[in-house]
Amino acid sequence: MRTALTALVGCRHPIVQTGMGYVAGARLAAAASRAGALGVIGAATLSVEEMTAAIRRVKERTDQPFGVNLRSDADDAAERVEVLVREGVRVASFAQAPRRDLIARLKDAGVVTIPSVGARRHAEKVAAWGVDAVIVQGGEGGGHTGPLATTLLLPQVVDAVDIPVIAAGGFFDGRGLVAALAYGACGVAMGTRFLLTADSPVPDEVKKVYLAARETVVTTKVDGVPHRVLATPFVAGLERLRLARAVLNGARFKRLSGLSWAAMLREGRRMRRGRELTWAQVLQAANTPMLLRAAMVEGRADLGVMASGQVVGVIDDLPTCQELVERIMAEAAEALGRLGRS
Repeated sequence: MRTALTALVGCRHPIVQTGMGYVAGARLAAAASRAGALGVIGAATLSVEEMTAAIRRVKERTDQPFGVNLRSDADDAAERVEVLVREGVRVASFAQAPRRDLIARLKDAGVVTIPSVGARRHAEKVAAWGVDAVIVQGGEGGGHTGPLATTLLLPQVVDAVDIPVIAAGGFFDGRGLVAALAYGACGVAMGTRFLLTADSPVPDEVKKVYLAARETVVTTKVDGVPHRVLATPFVAGLERLRLARAVLNGARFKRLSGLSWAAMLREGRRMRRGRELTWAQVLQAANTPMLLRAAMVEGRADLGVMASGQVVGVIDDLPTCQELVERIMAEAAEALGRLGRS
């Protein structure tokens, strides 16, 4: 199936595995790319050295194109961009709008730039800056998300910009891929569905919690901004502890990341400007990486948060990335066949 996405990045199928922190490392990204999708390393929770090592591990495991997801407000964003250029990474994706200087540097080096957006005006903004494509995530998606459903947001963005649009939020099978294409998208991006694969590094006990889950909740209790996660007693109890916990998690994150307090303060200032956050929300932002790490790395589902899209309620297996992508494409062909016969 050839679309504007496959033509742009060189993958065989119009499917993107999103760059989830602590989940989308070299193992998952390489497996997704080998399967014909676009694998993406989630680098926001990696140091520059760890990110570089992950890129090289993916290149050792596959010759297929892959991407790296970056934080544009990170203190070392420019340094990370130079690593992508030097290592020949095909795609740079961003969870928020990338800075114009980063876009220019990436374009000069031939790196495809694909930010994620949650509103039409954001898509129009980055399209005017010269990005190559956008991922449009509706409210069904996991992690930081907005209120508008994919079925309403996607056609708005498709009509508003003249660059390829990739749909995210609520996709898990071939029928969804065909639906996205019908709306005008050039492919789909999936997080939760790739998280729940045999190639995902998430501990087995945490995967079992996901497979048993039937409900998600959008909460501001994690870091002060809307965040879709699995509904658990731990999440319900975060309200009274979030600021005190954020102080402790900030200290823990400093030790793990190797950042100085000055660097963390600079990042906080950038977050306030770029994402229009209060200082209380900036402080709470330290909760996100540490509470995700507790579940996704340490296996403590009882002491961490588990970002999840609403599709978790209809997922009941753990295929390999190869099996998943082949199944989605077969389902898409079947769906298109049914439409042709109707």
